[in-house]
Amino acid sequence: MYKFKSDFLRFIYDRGYIYQISDEEALDEVFFKGKVTAYIGFDCTAPNLHIGSLMQIMLLKHLQDFGHKPIALIGGATSKVGDPSLKDKSRKILSKEEVDRNIKGIKKIFDKFLNTKKGKIKILNNDDWLGSLNYIDFLRKVGSNFSVNKMLSFDSVKLRLEREQPLSFLEFNYMVMQGYDFFELNKKHNCTLQMGGSDQWGNIVCGIDLARRLSGTNLYGLTTPLLTTSSGEKMGKTEKGAVWLSYDEDNSDFSTHPRDFWNYWRDKTENESVGKLMRLFTNLPLKEIEEYEKLQNEEIEISKEVLATNITEMVHGKDSEWDSVAEFILKKNELDKGIGLLALLSNNYTELTSSNSESRRFVKSNAVKINDKLISDEKYVVTLKDFESQNVIKISLGKKKHILVKLT
Repeated sequence: MYKFKSDFLRFIYDRGYIYQISDEEALDEVFFKGKVTAYIGFDCTAPNLHIGSLMQIMLLKHLQDFGHKPIALIGGATSKVGDPSLKDKSRKILSKEEVDRNIKGIKKIFDKFLNTKKGKIKILNNDDWLGSLNYIDFLRKVGSNFSVNKMLSFDSVKLRLEREQPLSFLEFNYMVMQGYDFFELNKKHNCTLQMGGSDQWGNIVCGIDLARRLSGTNLYGLTTPLLTTSSGEKMGKTEKGAVWLSYDEDNSDFSTHPRDFWNYWRDKTENESVGKLMRLFTNLPLKEIEEYEKLQNEEIEISKEVLATNITEMVHGKDSEWDSVAEFILKKNELDKGIGLLALLSNNYTELTSSNSESRRFVKSNAVKINDKLISDEKYVVTLKDFESQNVIKISLGKKKHILVKLT
């Protein structure tokens, strides 16, 4: 593997951000010699961003921290088309009012993570140049530089066709428009690098090729790995939908409560992924992360709590209600014969754990308490006696995950 000499590329490589680079030695030289202007695009298909965008936001933050010049490009125009990359079907076509609403919400997300003061970052909208293009002129100037044969070979198109899913002519134009974005940003803002997820590789290459054909300029592309589970599924999805980066109780369809956000990272992180996610989404030193990676068996649960806490504090702040106590209602007659603690913890009841076996691991690792009293017996049965004179008990799983069980 090529050893980077530039501070920024070496840093993001060590933290696990690099998947592909179009010309790593040349780009490394550009970063080594001076300040680089780079951009990442964000579609505005919702008034919030979900955790699938978190890696890209972190990448812009690191770029900014190293003194380079980030551009966050909001796809006000391309969002009206829809990116077909790794999608099974076409997206709903948004109205101008919906796009404008979504842009306002996404800018608020940038404010949480990035220094958005004037001069520190450019937040641009590609509708500013794509929206006023003459169709015939665009086809003659830009479209003539794209090979349909090559476009069909990119995964964003090829996979949709292989699955025999419809691909509209509107979506087929997406990579042409994104390629033109890169050319336009280079011409007006001296942007020489586009970054994005690995599913954007074909679109990025189109922009590199277009700039070389139209102006002879050398541009570069860098992609990050997609976050997936061991089964290959994209991270960030739950039964309730996407895991969003902010919370608005008045817009529950596009927000995630801090408590649910913490629970997602605590419960859905696989043992072998703890170190990787710590490198990507926390500021913990690499040596400290390596120590957490050494934990085995039940002790790995400690690492998951550290990960969940660090990410949640970064996204929602230390003073948010992410560790607030949820409630579960239980009928008194259900306790006539008692309920096994393992079952009560699991998805049969409170859903503090996903199964009896996971409940057992927590009990064995001394992570379960009832009314702050440690329970180390995996055969423990919860009865009416646990409620004493009250109709409520608190069950704790670790330091930050609690639930109130109330009797009716």
